[in-house]
Amino acid sequence: MSEWVKACSTEQLKEGQLFGFVHSDKKILMSNLKGKIHATDLICTHANADLSTGFLSEEGIRCPLHLSVFNLADGKPQNLPAEVPLKTYNVKIDADGIYVEI
Repeated sequence: MSEWVKACSTEQLKEGQLFGFVHSDKKILMSNLKGKIHATDLICTHANADLSTGFLSEEGIRCPLHLSVFNLADGKPQNLPAEVPLKTYNVKIDADGIYVEI
């Protein structure tokens, strides 16, 4: 069964920013690319790197270790060495903050 979990306030995730958080056993990366909020796994599927220390661009999120890029909408890697996609999560925003469906 899924639940909606508050990830952060809208003030914590301004345009162009990344925000990582942990809820239970889930490590989630929040990103704001041109005003669109995305939620994916926080950890790179190739080398266990923390993607919140990566680089956000129009291509997606770039891993700081081996520079693989993951699409934010579907989690698919855009280049090697990563081959396994990130899990993506539904997001909703209200006056209270940004929520992720886990």
